Parts: sequence; C-alpha cells; structure tokens
Amino acid sequence: MQTTATESPQAALKGTKRLFISLGLFSLFVNVLMLTGPLYMLQVYDRVLSSRSTATLVSLTLLIAGLYIIMGVLDYARGRIAARVGALIQTRLDPKVFEAGLNRALVSGERGRPWSGLRDLEAVQRFMASPVLFALFDIPWTPIFLFAIFTFHPYLGWLAVAGGIVLVGISLANQQMTKRSTSEATATAMVSDSFAETVRQQAEVVQGLGMQGAVLTRWQKNRNRALHANLVSADVVNQFSTMSKTLRFFLQSAMLGLGAWVVLRGEMSPGSMIAGSVLLGRALAPIEQLIGGWALVTRARQGWTSLETQLAKSPTAKKHLQLPVPKPRVELVGVTVVPPEQQRPSLRAVSLKLAPGQALGVIGPSASGKSTLARTLAGIWKPVQGSVRLDGADIEHYGSDLGGYIGYLPQDIALFDGTVAENIARLSVAPDPQKVVEAAKKAGAHEMILKLPDGYDTQLLVGGARLSGGQRQRIALARAMYNNPALVVLDEPNSNLDGEGGEALMHAIRAIKADGRIVVIMAHRPAAISECDLLLVLHEGVVQAFGPRDEVLREQVRNHATIALRPQDGGAQAAAPKAEAVNQ
Repeated sequence: MQTTATESPQAALKGTKRLFISLGLFSLFVNVLMLTGPLYMLQVYDRVLSSRSTATLVSLTLLIAGLYIIMGVLDYARGRIAARVGALIQTRLDPKVFEAGLNRALVSGERGRPWSGLRDLEAVQRFMASPVLFALFDIPWTPIFLFAIFTFHPYLGWLAVAGGIVLVGISLANQQMTKRSTSEATATAMVSDSFAETVRQQAEVVQGLGMQGAVLTRWQKNRNRALHANLVSADVVNQFSTMSKTLRFFLQSAMLGLGAWVVLRGEMSPGSMIAGSVLLGRALAPIEQLIGGWALVTRARQGWTSLETQLAKSPTAKKHLQLPVPKPRVELVGVTVVPPEQQRPSLRAVSLKLAPGQALGVIGPSASGKSTLARTLAGIWKPVQGSVRLDGADIEHYGSDLGGYIGYLPQDIALFDGTVAENIARLSVAPDPQKVVEAAKKAGAHEMILKLPDGYDTQLLVGGARLSGGQRQRIALARAMYNNPALVVLDEPNSNLDGEGGEALMHAIRAIKADGRIVVIMAHRPAAISECDLLLVLHEGVVQAFGPRDEVLREQVRNHATIALRPQDGGAQAAAPKAEAVNQ
C-alpha cells in the first residue's frame, strides 16, 4: 500500500506567514509607542516644570492621550490576529488529528482513552491566543530599550543590563526546573481522564457489580497524583515568577536611587531619571511575562512535538482513481492477517469466492478468527499477505469510498448522538429518508422504530442507552444495510435478539440475497446460518472446511439434520440446545 504522510504542523503554518508578519509589524508599532510614557515624563520634568507652562503641559497631555489610544488599538488588533492564527492552525490540523486518533484507536485498541492529539492541538491554540505569545514578539525590543537607558547615563544602562542578565538566568532556571514537573502533570492528568472515561462508558458494569467504592478510590488516587503534579509545577512556576517580579520592582527602585545620585552630581536631568526607571520596567516586562507563563509555553511546545510525532506515524492512503460502484463479487486470495500489536496471525491463507446473491456462514470456536475475518472484509484490518477483492479490485483501491459499498455490523454495537434516522444513515449530512426507511424495513426494524417515542426522530444518547440491546442491534443492522451495499458483514448479529428479532434477522438476510447482494455472517448460534448457502469452518485461523452448507455440516456435525432445519420449520427451537455442536 502506497502512503503519503499526513499534513505536518509545519505545513499548517505555511498559510499563516503573512499573519505572523502582521503580528511583527503591529508589535513594532506597539513597542515604539511604548516610548510614549518615558518621553512624556522626560518632557514634563525637563520642560514643563522648568518653564511652568500650562499650555505646553496640556498640549503634551493631549498628544500623549492620542498616542496611547493608537497603541491600545494596535495592541487589541494584534491580539485578534494572534487568536485567529491559533484558530487557523487548529482548523487546518483538526481533521488530520481526528483521523490520526481514529487510526491509532484501530491500531492500538485505545478506544476508551481521550485523544491526546486534540488536547495537544488545544494547548497550541491556547498559547497562540495568550499574552505570552506577545512576550516573544516584545523581547527583541528589550536591547533597544536598554540602549535608550544608556543614552541617559552609562551607570543606568549597566544597572539595567545586569538586571536583565539576572532575569534571563531566572528564566533559564525556570525552564529547566519546570520541564519535568510539567510533563509529569500532563501525563498524570491524561491517565486520570482516561480512567474516568472508561468508568463512564462502563457505568452499568460498575453499578451492577458494586464497584463504585473501588472505582472511586482508584480514580481519586489517579486524580490526586495529577493534582500533586500540577501543584508541584505551579509552585515552581510561581516561585520563579515571584522572584522575577520582585527583582523587577527592586531594579526600578534602584534605578531611581542611582538616577537621583547621578542627578545630584549634575550629570543627568531629573526627567531622565524618571524616564530611565519607566524604560527599565518596560524592557524587563516581556521577560517577566514569559517566566510567569512558562507552563503554557512548555505545554504548547510539548503539544507541538507530540503532534509532529503522531501525524508522522499516521500516514493516509494515497488517493486512487475513483472506481465505479462495485458489483457484488467478493474474492479472498491467500489472506493472512496479523491483528494490530500482535505477532501471530489470526487468519492464515484464507481463499474463497462469493457470487451475487450468496450468503456465507462462518463458524468455529472462540478465537478461531471469525471476527478477524469480519474486520478484514470490512477493510478495518489489512492483510499482511494476500488480498481482498471487491468486483475484481483490491478493496484498498476504493479508498475512503469503500465504507459506502460495505455494510458492517460488529459484535459491540455503537450508536451515536443523533436521531435514529441519522444513525441508520451513518450520520450523513443529508440522509435520504426513503433509503433510511427502506433499510429499516429490510432489517425488520421499521415497526419497532415506529413504536419509539418520536419514531425515526427519536434522539439517541451515546451508545443508544435509551434502547434495549435487541433494539440497538436491529438499528445497527439497518445501518449496515443502508444504501444497499454490495457486501454486508454481520458479526454475531443475533447475540442480543429475541424470537421476533431473530425472525427479523432472517428476513434481512433473505432480502440481501434477493437484491443480489452478498452477506457474510459470523455465527455461534445455528439459527444464524439457516439462510446461508455456503459455510466456512475456521479453527485457529485456518480453513477446515468450505463449501455448500449442508455438505459442510454433514462432514463437521453428526446431527446435521437437526441443525440444518430452517427456523420457520421449528428448526431454530430444535437446534438451540445443539448450539455448541456447531462450534466443535
């Protein structure tokens, strides 16, 4: 399979170059206007007080007010630009990160864990919208402000430089000491959130087994670890932030004291003394702000690095020429599948052909490879050897269109937030009502859905919590049959069905066959294979038998005649006690 890497975070920055240039220009004018205060002080002390001119004071004050208004507008504008840079980066990377999270869940099985990639992206976005970003744009102006202080008097300049060096040292120490604590706080918070999400998804199990106390104790333990790590990180950041703020206040006062001594010696004017103190505060402010917000900087940097790693490890399939809608013809050629994060194959060299209108039943003991075959046919897991072909083409060549040509009903039924109709239509943006009802009727779920409070418009919670297991399974079956897919794969489709639901399933299988489609059923119960034309027997991933159902059963099961009876003839009830025999 040929792949290309997903869009990297650096690629997402390409379109923001002009915005960053705009941020730099706005920062230029904002920092130039920051000189307004010191210049005003200088003029008031050296000109207004000496001349005792009220008109000059009023003129200067009006001018300064206008300049401050302009500075405020520019500062507000750069804040809006920075926020939109963050939003643009998030918008560009959101689909890629979401897709990478899905791929990671399929590969690693971490389906109950929060998607760290989305959290990392949010951390980057928060940093871009925070004032800490402006500190990075303002720090280059610190040397310019220090040089301006030198123009007043060298003594004041060297004091400012010394203070700046100490603050930089504090900043570097802050970076080193908070790096570990911030990483630990992030990691422990993710563990705590992951456990809480798992508990939420398994609320019924927790309640039914009386695990509330044990679950709460373990969650609190994880939560307290995360809280402790956050406190340690916050204490370290607060320590250095307090040190930098105290030092800056001291330096400003020291600047006034040293300036007063220089003024007494007649080497500088009083206005320069005040202006120097104000300039020092402005020169050191970005460094202090960066120290105070270092935790945000560190988290954003970690998030950015993590995004690069995650997206690099999650390649997307190379786009292929869009193939026409496939005809229902399926062929497996020497398919060997190794499940994700495992070493041994669970399917070995499976080969078979299925023609339009055929139904294949797959039986075998637990861990024989039935669900692996279902996932492989649905394109979820990819063979390490061999190929799965739909209408002569490898299913990988259909790309993202494959899901529309295949109906899949997994063992674990998952419904989503939305209406029943939206779930059947696979959350399509513009579902076809006629196709929704048609799929429900073929699945034998139409009457059941009409009895719901709002029928097809009934709003479902995550997982379909308002429905019984049988209702969820029948809606999921209708979803698998939506839009008449060429191949329908049903993994244990009658595990939660009662008698009525079982009959509806048989009706659905007959409907698929009548439409000339192909259906593959992974079964434990004999009733599920009663409508099958072909039977595949798996054992430890190897094909033990494949052929017409009755011939295979005659070879594999001694009491074949009882099991092979159709449900409408009473065979389902007669075969129920013999269910285990099918899997022997």
